[in-house]
Amino acid sequence: MRHLLTLDDWTPAQVASVLAFATRVKKQPAAYADALRQRTLLMIFEKPSLRTRLSFETGMTQLGGHAIYYDTSTSPMGAGKETLHDTAQTFSRYVDIVMARLFKHSDLEEMARHSRVPIINALTDLAHPCQILADLLTIQEKKGALPGLKLTYLGDSLNNVTHSLMIGCAMTGMRVAVGCPADPAAMPHPDVLARAQALAAEQGGEVVVAHDALEAVADADVVYTDSWMSYHIPKDQLEARVQLFMPYQVNAECMQAAAPEAIFMNCLPAMRGYEQTADVIDGPQSVVFDQAENRLHAQKAVLLELLGVASE
Repeated sequence: MRHLLTLDDWTPAQVASVLAFATRVKKQPAAYADALRQRTLLMIFEKPSLRTRLSFETGMTQLGGHAIYYDTSTSPMGAGKETLHDTAQTFSRYVDIVMARLFKHSDLEEMARHSRVPIINALTDLAHPCQILADLLTIQEKKGALPGLKLTYLGDSLNNVTHSLMIGCAMTGMRVAVGCPADPAAMPHPDVLARAQALAAEQGGEVVVAHDALEAVADADVVYTDSWMSYHIPKDQLEARVQLFMPYQVNAECMQAAAPEAIFMNCLPAMRGYEQTADVIDGPQSVVFDQAENRLHAQKAVLLELLGVASE
């Protein structure tokens, strides 16, 4: 596992292994307190973040290492004065591992081609693998074994979270129902959908797309949503997007259609009254802050794995 650019870079067995590793790291943090002593993580941010920066930087500290925050808006890279080739060649001489939160997935791939150290995708327009590893860890903690569980995602589905959820859940044998408008601008990318369905067939799960929210959420063990207004979407589109996605809002009616013990997830940030109602996200079925915490534990396992620290 030289890099983690998408979950599809790994095999289902590797995903299962890193989830098991994350569980051990979470239960026994002291056992790994010096595991990355004298190791340095470079954190490249083209897009803003709360959970990503805090979880990675805290994780490196807890593992005995050091993290450097690099904001591209104040750098030669961001100003277009240095190529990704030269940037990757340079940081490879200084640091042990890199996480990058970028707009374009193609830029991450270019960086990885020229890097001598592991690259972790901390979000691109295509994928968000670290978030989904944290999500799978959370579902496993709350629901036990993953194969056969049903996750329903409702809302804007042409995004990195939906794409990585479909791939990650398919790899674990889960069933996925995506509920979204019948509009190509709001549906999963066809290539990602086809790949997720192929993986699901191999692992005994399924991935389907539905355009009726209650149909999609029926008997779901996990109900998941994400912001309708991602960072790149202009504010003047809010009204139109609310009109488009409001039929897919996660509210009490949706949760009642799901399985009785269903949990609610949102990778945050969340806007109450938009993608979900306040009674859902602040209610007893919500696990959004356990989910946010697990970014720390899952990413610590990824860092250790990519840097070759034994998982046993």
